[in-house]
Amino acid sequence: QVQLVESGGGLVQAGGSLRLSCAASGRAFSSYAMGWFRQAPGKEREFVAAISGRGGTTYYADSVKGRFTISRDNAKNTVYLQMNSLKPEDTAVYYCATQPIAARWVVVNTASEYDYWGQGTQVTVSS
Repeated sequence: QVQLVESGGGLVQAGGSLRLSCAASGRAFSSYAMGWFRQAPGKEREFVAAISGRGGTTYYADSVKGRFTISRDNAKNTVYLQMNSLKPEDTAVYYCATQPIAARWVVVNTASEYDYWGQGTQVTVSS
């Protein structure tokens, strides 16, 4: 059974940084693309960033490009999201997710294309 566990969220002032982690188990981690999404109160879940299985390809939402960096350590079965220059509008619950098919890199910015999700970690950015 696939399990994803996020950590690293918290309260930070605008302009600050946080690094989120997502530890995965139950699947050949390096074969699957991973994504980060977020959901603010009253809003739909939105795409943040995605990374291919080997880590060679990444993709970002325009709203975080240049501020956030997604990476992965396949030896540790962990994907990261480094968030810099945080803004109050980044406040949300952040989720990691995994694509359902090995080596797949298709529609990575769409939540319905992912099959397993973590429980989420809260990020709050104060102004």
